[in-house]
Amino acid sequence: MSTTGEIRRVAVIIEDDADIRHLLEAVLTQAGFKTIATSNGLDGVRAVRAYDPIVTTLDVSMPGMDGFETAKRIRAFSATYLVMLTARDEEIDTLQGLESGADDYLTKPFRPRELRARIDAMLRRPRLALPPEGTEVITEPAAPAYAPTAGAQLAAEPEYTPAYVPPVTAPAPPAADLPPSLAPVAMSGQHVATVPLPQAGTAASASSDARADDWIEHNGLRLSNDMRLAMLGTTELDLTRTEFDLLAALLESKRRVRSKADLALLLRGESYVTSYYVNEADKRAVEAHLSNLRRKLGDSLTAPRWLETVRGVGYRLAASDQAGRDSY
Repeated sequence: MSTTGEIRRVAVIIEDDADIRHLLEAVLTQAGFKTIATSNGLDGVRAVRAYDPIVTTLDVSMPGMDGFETAKRIRAFSATYLVMLTARDEEIDTLQGLESGADDYLTKPFRPRELRARIDAMLRRPRLALPPEGTEVITEPAAPAYAPTAGAQLAAEPEYTPAYVPPVTAPAPPAADLPPSLAPVAMSGQHVATVPLPQAGTAASASSDARADDWIEHNGLRLSNDMRLAMLGTTELDLTRTEFDLLAALLESKRRVRSKADLALLLRGESYVTSYYVNEADKRAVEAHLSNLRRKLGDSLTAPRWLETVRGVGYRLAASDQAGRDSY
């Protein structure tokens, strides 16, 4: 009987070149995956739907349905990690592949060890499988722990007795109706001590303050790593996993410049000192992700509020609005 982990280590290969398809089967099988190989986009979509793989490799230049359209159809129903393998190395192809839903983009000829390293890096990062947009999630009520059988007598609950019953004070009659000897006498300097009542929101605010410790804020943009949420004002941003990781890295680094190679290693899950080579395709992938992120933020390239490009070096967080006001 297979365990859950064994069932999930399934990889679908969508590649029309037989030699490369056999190479990918060998590489992924050595990495511990059960492989399902297909030679065209339509069969690949069917295989992903049938086997629910954790990783899918996808060629771009295929007859019939190309890799971009195949990626869009797969991403409509599956959260599988998509790795595009193609001989196209133009920036527009990288952008189009990432916008189609790919998680990584590797140019041919590729090195098998690098492919395995990229897949291992992706699997180290958790992925939340969300339902497709527009799907109504229905939560069924939990069954009661005890349901009485038909005709059963329910035991009478004991009457509730409060621990403290405040005394009931009858309203005092008006002073005019009392005899002179019982009428209240005003005392000079008399005052009534007031006890401040606890505010209703005190406990809630303390709880929210404890949860707010994880939030990072900059120019109206707020991000929580624990909850994987990014808010622009009161609007939640719809970011991919990679876009969220890049935004979190730049917010945490503040005004410190992060190079493209540094961010590429971050997306792989590697440390700053690594033996893995960062090629031009990796850097272009970072550029593409940040371009998409800037578009979703509505940020300006010439007068940025959040993502500032340091030409020839990398990226950093733009200056805060308060700093800009203080300069005048």
